[in-house]
Amino acid sequence: MAGGHMKYRTLSRDSAHRQALLRNLVTSLIKEESIHTTWPKAKEAQRLAEKLITMAKKNNEQARRNAQAIFFTPDELMPKLFGEIRERYANRPGGYTRVLRTEAKDKYDQAPSAILELVDGPKDMRFAMTAATVARDRKLGKRHTDWTVKNIAKVTQFREEGREEFEKMVEKVSDLKL
Repeated sequence: MAGGHMKYRTLSRDSAHRQALLRNLVTSLIKEESIHTTWPKAKEAQRLAEKLITMAKKNNEQARRNAQAIFFTPDELMPKLFGEIRERYANRPGGYTRVLRTEAKDKYDQAPSAILELVDGPKDMRFAMTAATVARDRKLGKRHTDWTVKNIAKVTQFREEGREEFEKMVEKVSDLKL
């Protein structure tokens, strides 16, 4: 059936290889909070990561067993997933990860590349980019565009003390640029 809808991307791998790849990507994502990979791999890993964080929010024995089956190094990552990450997303209804397209990672194959990151974390790229935009606008004496105002609302919405953290980041960025 050409052109039919698929439940998932095969990523040109057999089932076991694909499962190991996705487990490895999600393990790295939880460990590092941001990874750089190809766009199709990032989109598939995003699906698994979202399910994993939703399991962590349930915080029961079955969720712990399922999460332990996904991680390659469960001893070091289970406390982080069921501690810090579960608390960070406790009030968030979904959308725990973000995929940002980037330029091709390798020059020879020109594969579409992307960054997969956890939102509202220390490596949140949209938070840093919005803070840099606000710092630049303040320095030039410009008013914020509608997009900047929307991004400020998005990056501070689910963070505890989000506005205060954002102002600290704006000050930090403006000190670096001057």
